[in-house]
Amino acid sequence: MESEIVINVSGLTKKFGSFTAVDRISFDVRKGEIFGFLGANGAGKTTAMQMLCGISKPTSGKGTVAGYDILKENEKIKRNIGYMSQRFSLYEDLRVWENIRLFGGIYGLTDKEIKEKTDELLHRLRFESERNTLV
Repeated sequence: MESEIVINVSGLTKKFGSFTAVDRISFDVRKGEIFGFLGANGAGKTTAMQMLCGISKPTSGKGTVAGYDILKENEKIKRNIGYMSQRFSLYEDLRVWENIRLFGGIYGLTDKEIKEKTDELLHRLRFESERNTLV
């Protein structure tokens, strides 16, 4: 008997401007299966995981995690799985506001709450002019 598919990814792509961080990945993970995600630094592993965890929206492609659609049900995904960042620092390849958004998403804030908190934090720190600067 075949195990149920708990992660399904088809053609998942993430672009940052003209840079393609994840390029049309497709795979399935079945219940009980041990799955490794290997690749060189900068290969897109973290970006792919962020999309699967509902933290970042893909540019194209589709997928499900635990039966939830990564495009439409990212809040349900975030409530049902955990995500541990590979480092405890800001991401140098993200802009100031994107770093704030990333961590707001990890903690389950809505898009509206993230926008409000981001604006509030940038104002409080007097970083409004640095909003789009890479960290």
